[in-house]
Amino acid sequence: MANQLDLEEQEQLDQIKHFWNQYGNLITWVFVAVLASVAAWNGYHYWQRSQAVQAAAMFDEMGKSLASGDLVKAQRTFADMQERYAGSTYTHQAGLALGKMAADAANPDAAKAVLQWVADKTGDEGYAAIARLRLANVYLDTKAYPEAIKALDGVKNEAFSALVADRLGDVLVLQDKKAEAKEAYLRAYKKLPADVPYQRLLLVKLNALGVDPQTDVGLESKAGSKGKP
Repeated sequence: MANQLDLEEQEQLDQIKHFWNQYGNLITWVFVAVLASVAAWNGYHYWQRSQAVQAAAMFDEMGKSLASGDLVKAQRTFADMQERYAGSTYTHQAGLALGKMAADAANPDAAKAVLQWVADKTGDEGYAAIARLRLANVYLDTKAYPEAIKALDGVKNEAFSALVADRLGDVLVLQDKKAEAKEAYLRAYKKLPADVPYQRLLLVKLNALGVDPQTDVGLESKAGSKGKP
C-alpha cells in the first residue's frame, strides 16, 4: 500500500514538474508584470498626491502675493507653477486670480496672456469659460471688440450662456449695434430665473435701450422675420 502511494505521489510530482517546465516562465513573467503594474499604479498616485501638495503650497504662496498687491512676485510664482504643475487645478485657479489682478492693475497684456493660457490648457469647462469671459472683459476694456466676440464664442459651457449673451450685448452696444445688443440682452434675460438679482441689471440695460422684456418678448423672432413676406 505504501509503495502504491509513493508511486501516485511520484506521478503527481512528475506532472507538476512537467507543467512547471512548460508554463513556469510564463507564470513568473505574468506575476512579475502584475506586481510591476501595482507598483506603477501606487507610484503614480503617490506622485499625483505629491504634485498636488506642492502645487497647493505654491498656490498659497501666490495668494499672499495677490493679497499684498505684488504683481511681479505673483507672476514669478505662477511661471513656476506653469513649468512644474501645468495640469494642476491649483495652477488654473492661480491663473484666473492672476489674470484678474493684472487687469485691475491696468496691465492688459499680462492679463490676456495668462487668461488665454488657462482657457487653452485647462480641461475643466467651467474654468475655461471663466477665463474666456474675463478675457472678453480685457478686450472690451481695450476696445478690441472682434477679439472680445471671439473669446465669447469660445465659451462652450451652457451654464454660462446668460453671461455670454450679456457680455456680447455690452460689446454690441459699444459698437453702436443697438438692435443686435437688444437681442443679446433679451436672450440673457430669458435664460436667468426671475429670482436672480443679476436679472435686474439686465432689465436696466434693456430699459436703457427702450426695451421692456414683459412686452417685447417677441423681439428676437420679429428681428429674424424682417424681410419675409
